[in-house]
Formats: sequence, C-alpha cells, structure tokens
Amino acid sequence: MKLKKLIIASSIVASSLVTSITYAADTIKVGVLHSLSGTMAISETTLKDTVLMMIDKQNKAGGILGKQLEAVVVDPASNWPLFAEKTRELLAKEKVDVIFGCWTSVSRKSALPVLEELNGLLFYPVQYEGEESSKNVFYTGAAPNQQAIPAIDYLMNDIGAKRWVLAGTDYVYPRTTNKVLKAYLKSKGVKDEDIMVNYTPFGHSDWQSIVAEVKKFGSAGKKTAVVSTINGDANIPFYKELGNQGVSAEDIPVVAFSVGEEELSGFDTKPLVGHLAAWNYFQSVESDENETFIADWKKYIGDDKRVTNDPMEATYIGFKMWAKAVEKAGTTDVDAVEQAMIGVAVPNLTGGTAVMNANHHLSKPVLIGEIQEDGQFEVVWETPDTVIGDAWSDYLPSSKNLISDWTAPVKCGNFDVKTAKCSGQNF
Repeated sequence: MKLKKLIIASSIVASSLVTSITYAADTIKVGVLHSLSGTMAISETTLKDTVLMMIDKQNKAGGILGKQLEAVVVDPASNWPLFAEKTRELLAKEKVDVIFGCWTSVSRKSALPVLEELNGLLFYPVQYEGEESSKNVFYTGAAPNQQAIPAIDYLMNDIGAKRWVLAGTDYVYPRTTNKVLKAYLKSKGVKDEDIMVNYTPFGHSDWQSIVAEVKKFGSAGKKTAVVSTINGDANIPFYKELGNQGVSAEDIPVVAFSVGEEELSGFDTKPLVGHLAAWNYFQSVESDENETFIADWKKYIGDDKRVTNDPMEATYIGFKMWAKAVEKAGTTDVDAVEQAMIGVAVPNLTGGTAVMNANHHLSKPVLIGEIQEDGQFEVVWETPDTVIGDAWSDYLPSSKNLISDWTAPVKCGNFDVKTAKCSGQNF
C-alpha cells in the first residue's frame, strides 16, 4: 500500500503542455448526454441545464480560442443501451469536441466503448464506484474514498453504528460500491450477520415490506445505520415510507450518496430531518464562488426556488477545467486536451481548489450534511483538506495493487505496482 500511495502522490499534479493545430470549424461543439425523460430525468435534466448555462456564460465571455460554443443536446431517455447509440451520434455525426453527460454508471459504461473507439472525451460528473480508469473519461464526481468510505467512518465513529443496511438500486454502482463497503466494514471487524444488503429495480415504488425489514434488523440492540445507494425517483417513495413507519434519524440514520437538494425539493422533508447525505458540495456552504454560482443559476433558470447540488458543482468544475485545458493546449484535439487537463486547478464552490490528478480524478473535500426542514443540508462533518480520488480501491484484493496514471512513462489506467505491468487501456 505504501508503494501504491507513493506512486499516486508522485503523479498528482504532473502536467504536460501539448500544442497542436486548432480545428478550423466555425464553432466548438459541446455534446450534452443526459436523460431528459424516464426514471433518471429527475436528476439529469438539471445537469443538462447546468451545461447550457456554462456554455452561455463562456460565450458571453468571448468563447474559447476565439470561437463560440455550440451545444448539441440528445436524450438517451434513461435507456442504458441508448447511451452508446447517442454517444456515437454525437461523435461520428455531430462531430462534437467534448461530451458532458451520464449519471448512472451503467450509462457511462454503455458509452465507454464508443468513446474509446472514436477517441471522444467525456466529463462524468457523478459519484461512482471506482474500479475504472479510461484515457477518454475525466471523473469529476466522487470515487468511493471521497464519499462512501468517509461516510462509513462518520457513522461508525461519530454516531456509533454497529449494524449496517446497504440498500441500493440494482445496477453496477450500488453493487460495486457495496462490495467495497462490505470489505471495508469487515476490515473494521464488522461480522457478516451485522450487514444486510438489499437491491431494488430502478423506479421501485413499494417500500413497505423493505422498510419493515430494516426496522426489524435494527431492533437487535445495536445501533443500526442505512447506507443508501438508491438512485433516481425511487428515493421519493423510499423516504416517504420511512416517515410513514416512523423511522427517525435518531433510531436508524440513513446516509445517502445519491440524494441531494434537487431530489429533496420534490416533497415534504419534515419526516426526514436529521437523516444524512455524503457529498463534496452542498448549496448551504458559504463561499464567494458558491454565492455567485447560486445567483447565476437562479437567474439563468428564471426560478428563485431552484436549488443547486453536488453533481452541478462537478459539472461546473469539469467545464471550467476543460475550457482552461483547451486554451492551454491551443486546440480541442482530444489527445492534446487530455494531457493538458492533468494538473489543471480551478476554484471549487466550497472555497477551496479542485485539482485534476494524473489518474483523471479530482482532489475534493468530503462533507457530511444533515437534512433540514427547508430541504437544505447543514454540514455536520468535513475533511480538513481535499482528498485525492482513488480509481482503484485499496480494500478489494483484485485492485489493491492497481493505480491509474495517464502521464509518461506509465500512461496506463490499470497499472499493477507489484508486477510493474499495465493490464488495461494503455495508449
């Protein structure tokens, strides 16, 4: 582990200035790949609007490389195979220079082979399960060590949780994240009988029996906590059923990784007060950058009641970094921009600085927020400094010796520090 961390640390801010010939197109095309219909529209439509706001603001500031940006918006409609088809449309037909998009990991993994085949560039703005690194993707959301692991530590050390319910939507992100979390819990001495795992399909609405099982599991005399990787609009009936059955945060606290201000704005939050979420940003954080971002968002969207959230900040950071890297490289060429991105730093919205590391992951703060009656979060815990995103978990035997480093001489997303060999994408 020491060798792995040493190699990661040595390549955090390595950067390479690459120059090339700027494309001769009249505009720089920006692809927007977010579901505007289906079960994930509740979350993804806001990110589409965030990208459009950033494009509008950039164009008013003069564009990039003297050119205006042109948005090309598609709707994969929460249909995972359609993300591959729409990615191909954006790259092969529309000839976009970059793509901002995807929410679920299954949508990202659907798009990934097309991105690598056609050498496209995706900025992925949502927390994910790790265990992946591609030259063609920049992961601006949280890796497990920037969200899930710190949340477990908080529940264990500050709340005193000893029994664990890992509840998730049935797809790759919750299953892989819970695999990491189960391994982490067992490394902390938690026994199998004190871990309950449950998965439900996208859009699941009948939570009565599941919440009853959680209550029963939590009645064994040990402090119990729920770690939720439930995604999309299934969260609304889940939290409503918690309230219906009187599951309070004092009895069984829930910490969510996919519930933010946007999701909470859709229903009465009074029964949820005290439950938690782990993110790298909350709207309630006070900073000059955040105040400006919130004001810009409300003005752009034309609604003073609209909220901001963590994936919006990740979109904001990714867009600002991409614009900076294009200017640095003097071109929108993917290979040039990919190398120019490494080491780029921009202000985040929590008052600190986001840095893009050589593994295509950000350095980010970790915040635990408590739900308030107004649907906002009060920060109850945070890391003293930013945390470097780790593409490969230290707690899984299959990946504990792996690192990602897209700088020379490694230039590999799946490098084994013991064998000194690359077993993944390497170009």
